[in-house]
Amino acid sequence: MSGGVVFSIDEVDDYDRSIGASPSVQLDSDGRKGHSSEYMASVKGQRSKFEVEQLMASPGSLPKPMFRDEREAIIREVMPTATFQMLAKLPAKLLNVPTDEAQALRRKLVSGSTIVFVAAGMPSKRFILELAASMGVKAVVLDHPDSWSQRLVGEGLIAKFLPIDMSQTSDQVFAQSLAAIKALGSDGLTGTVDAVTTFVELSVPLVARLCEGLALPGMSPQAVDNARDKHETRACLGRAGLPTPRNFLIRSAAEVAQAGKHVGFPAVIKPVSGAASLGVLKVESFEHLESSYNQVIKELSSLVVSSGALVQNDGSGTGVNASCMINLAVLLEQYLDGCETDIDVVMSGGEWHYAAVSDNGPTLEPYFNETWAASPSLIAKDQQRELKELAVQSVKALGFSCGVFHVECKYTSTGPQLIEVNARMGGGQVRECNLMTWGVDLVEESLFIALGIPARPVVSKVPKQGVAYCYVNAKKSGIMGSTQCITDLASKDGVIWAKPLVRAGDKVVGPADGLPTWVCDLIVTRPTAQTALDYLMTIEKELPLEIK
Repeated sequence: MSGGVVFSIDEVDDYDRSIGASPSVQLDSDGRKGHSSEYMASVKGQRSKFEVEQLMASPGSLPKPMFRDEREAIIREVMPTATFQMLAKLPAKLLNVPTDEAQALRRKLVSGSTIVFVAAGMPSKRFILELAASMGVKAVVLDHPDSWSQRLVGEGLIAKFLPIDMSQTSDQVFAQSLAAIKALGSDGLTGTVDAVTTFVELSVPLVARLCEGLALPGMSPQAVDNARDKHETRACLGRAGLPTPRNFLIRSAAEVAQAGKHVGFPAVIKPVSGAASLGVLKVESFEHLESSYNQVIKELSSLVVSSGALVQNDGSGTGVNASCMINLAVLLEQYLDGCETDIDVVMSGGEWHYAAVSDNGPTLEPYFNETWAASPSLIAKDQQRELKELAVQSVKALGFSCGVFHVECKYTSTGPQLIEVNARMGGGQVRECNLMTWGVDLVEESLFIALGIPARPVVSKVPKQGVAYCYVNAKKSGIMGSTQCITDLASKDGVIWAKPLVRAGDKVVGPADGLPTWVCDLIVTRPTAQTALDYLMTIEKELPLEIK
């Protein structure tokens, strides 16, 4: 594996305990799906309005996207960044080619730049800041005051930490973040800001607006909003003439029957805003639709959100009153058959310069929990080509011209269909898969794009190796026994990492009782994707997990 410290559940919890009595506001939706019972009890008192807004009602109270004349007025007022001035002196042909020499030059342009990282995410994302430091970046982390990342200043890994109270409303977080970033450079610890970026899903709408307000390279806020709103995503694809499943936006219980008639069955019901598989259910009939709608609305209305975890209101009075903050509209759409695929896309200057397909195993229904993935894709080359084309066209249809995207699709019985576009590098094992398979570092490409440097990744002509990974789901509900068998996997040949996501004594949920708990994060490599996948399946099958 290249790049990064691997954090186990114990190390993550150690960070939480070392910070203080209560855990920090955590905006990272790539975190584990299971916490210890003690941890869950401690987070119920945490209230993050920004987090709830961005998770379930994005963009919340963030400013509306600017009009063209507003953007141009800011550009005229702001001095060009140091990176922009260096780029202006270089012939474009030196940077706009995918060669090792041009990549080395792009890396040199990054050195000395001041980049603000909005939200550090989980401690397992430390490798992003380590890579930035190795490239000579003066990294600034903007996060909640008690974020684990504040200690990185003392370690010399980041130049500055900007504490912003992320429990405030989104408009307050935006205003204070903008002011803090504008003040950079006055103390000599950093230069003035060259770029603002994030690797955390819930911070993407905020970062887009900060870049717009600072006249920095970045994604269009409207494009980000289009991607975050599942109904608007479908509308954008429809206007572009791209395939999209039948869908209906349900705003109230009175529209449930009409939605069922329009979409048909089987179908999928999901929040119009949201992350991961929260509130996503497969429905088979009108009767099932009514009960599923009521279940989803009940869950959304009683959520407490903190540290990337969603917990139900236990009646103690410590929960967030979600009804005044969360968008309770849900989307019913045609169920798509076939297995899911991921397409990681690098776009720069309005065109794509990298698109790699990886396969996902069948999700655990009706909750659509992830199982396994393999890279490079094992499906037919012509189907991969169609998926790449749909992914790139979808990104453009949403209004994007640059960025790193994690696009989720399915190749169905009627051809490729989009599930969603994530306007940031994929979490979990995505960076490792692309790096180990094709030699492309999505973190590096993200930094280039944030600085306005052309992204032209150097891609291996053939796969370097096969990679497979999975989140091992609890097979049944109960109390987790020893996790030593997971820890022992790290010594096996070809195992890149094996991270326990629960601890002995934790309650876990099996698929018969609800959204299954992830108990282990496992990634392996072999000469080909098929042999890596076979190896992964063998390890998972033989893993002697004890659930009492």
